[in-house]
Amino acid sequence: MTLLKSNKGNDFITTFPVTGSNTVEKVSYASGKVWINTGQYFDRVPEEVWNFKIGGYQVCDKWMKDRKGRTLSWEDINHYQQVVVALNETIRIMESIDVIIGEWPIK
Repeated sequence: MTLLKSNKGNDFITTFPVTGSNTVEKVSYASGKVWINTGQYFDRVPEEVWNFKIGGYQVCDKWMKDRKGRTLSWEDINHYQQVVVALNETIRIMESIDVIIGEWPIK
């Protein structure tokens, strides 16, 4: 089971509160907001989620920048919010594993 396909993936922790063109123009992050243009943003994106990297890529930033110049559909908007939930859960699980394991490498 993947986090994107679990029921938890639909328990969004973010919002997309402002209507507009939904066009990704310039992506930036400030104070929990992922801005996609001068008027629209995803709100309540945790900083640790925004900064989370997989394979050297900052996931939330890369996902959005790969769509620069495109208009996001409602499916895209929902998918991005699912990605944020999945990354947030991944961070939570990683932290709980670190607590259980303690010192690394295991001796």
